[in-house]
Amino acid sequence: MITVTDFAAEKVKELIEAEGEADLALRVAVRPGGCSGYSYEMFFDSETEADDMSSFFGEVRVVSDPMSAQLLDGATLDFKDGLMGSGFAIDNPNAQRTCGCGSSFS
Repeated sequence: MITVTDFAAEKVKELIEAEGEADLALRVAVRPGGCSGYSYEMFFDSETEADDMSSFFGEVRVVSDPMSAQLLDGATLDFKDGLMGSGFAIDNPNAQRTCGCGSSFS
């Protein structure tokens, strides 16, 4: 299962509060596609499946389906905030190759 840094968890919490639905979870998934084979997908989800993997980071619940959780095992979700832009970034030690834009891997 993916790990979420404290800074990223705080940003996710702020976004969930802005949505006005306290029961939302952050779903992190890996889908076939992208220029390197797989791409990351993150969205808020109010529904979970019985076989979903789930972890709490502070007040934020993060869920992944079993296949995604396996590909994200050991990965870290962080939030970068700098002069060149800001946003969420995944550092995945399982990725053997990534594309130039950083949104897909194999």
